[in-house]
Amino acid sequence: MKTSKKLVFLRFSSLGDVAISIPLIRCFLSKYPDIKITFVTKKFYFPLLHEFKNLEILELDSNDRHKGLKGLFNLYKDIKKLNPIGILDLHGSLRTNILRFFFFFTSIRYKKIHKGRNEKRLLTRKSNKVLVPLLPVIYRYGDVLRKIGFPVDLSDHKFPLKPIIPKKFNDSFFNSKLKWIGIAPFAKHIGKIYPLDLTQKVISFLQRENQVFLLGSDGDEKKKLEVWEKAYSNVHSLAGKYSFYEQLKIISNLDIMISMDSANGHIAANYDIPVITIWGVTHPYAGFSPWNQNSERSILADRSLYPFIPTSVYGNICPKGYENCMRTITPEKVIEVVRETMTQTSS
Repeated sequence: MKTSKKLVFLRFSSLGDVAISIPLIRCFLSKYPDIKITFVTKKFYFPLLHEFKNLEILELDSNDRHKGLKGLFNLYKDIKKLNPIGILDLHGSLRTNILRFFFFFTSIRYKKIHKGRNEKRLLTRKSNKVLVPLLPVIYRYGDVLRKIGFPVDLSDHKFPLKPIIPKKFNDSFFNSKLKWIGIAPFAKHIGKIYPLDLTQKVISFLQRENQVFLLGSDGDEKKKLEVWEKAYSNVHSLAGKYSFYEQLKIISNLDIMISMDSANGHIAANYDIPVITIWGVTHPYAGFSPWNQNSERSILADRSLYPFIPTSVYGNICPKGYENCMRTITPEKVIEVVRETMTQTSS
């Protein structure tokens, strides 16, 4: 019996970084249908990969089997059992570098991402910034495929059919004649979150003629979203009501997504949804803009007032006073871009 050839993709986190890989995987499986993929990542991210039939997932169990140095050796053994022809390290972390050392003593090809750390350092330093666009992350992923011998062309990408919306959601909103706008107002770091009082003004205006769906996690985010849900008739929070897998299906059927520099923008872009991103202490030049989107839909904080922007690649560095940088973006500006996007995409 013929044995299928297999590549192993390593991307342990985060949600947005795993989401960025989806268009590339589509192109790869279309061009190389005889090659199977095993994707190594955390269990929470599995729904992102559900659309692929020729892809298996190896769960990264970082709390038990794959914890610590011994756990990484277990992961090495788990991957080696798969007998792959190559391993693509899309993460470039300490853990994957240790895995690379283990595989050095085998005949399995191992190629890793070039993260461009020096370029990013020049982009984010306080003085003498080199403010030029860096290679988008999705193309860095593609370069790993090229180096291992399987180049793909993202211009060949085709979007899949829209997933079927969950029935309980469909029953409530399918007959609505209003446009569906998703708003994901949160991010991991405070310097990437549009002030909530300004977000409320955007929601208040948009919900007059549109159905607004709010996205966030359980806990504190869920409570904040419920306040807006109760305040406005055309606002509905998805947090805690739908599984992550169900939320993906809903996102795929939106008319517009408004997102911070966070995962929801990448997820929506993967379904050809127009994405409006609001940027604070980070900047599109770092290479993390949602893929295949009009750059005019990126709304940036005023660098003339906050010249240290971008302060970091991931938004984890917020100098004193920079927590207010996103207040230079008015609600009116966000609404204007939403209206322009609606006009462009409905024509």
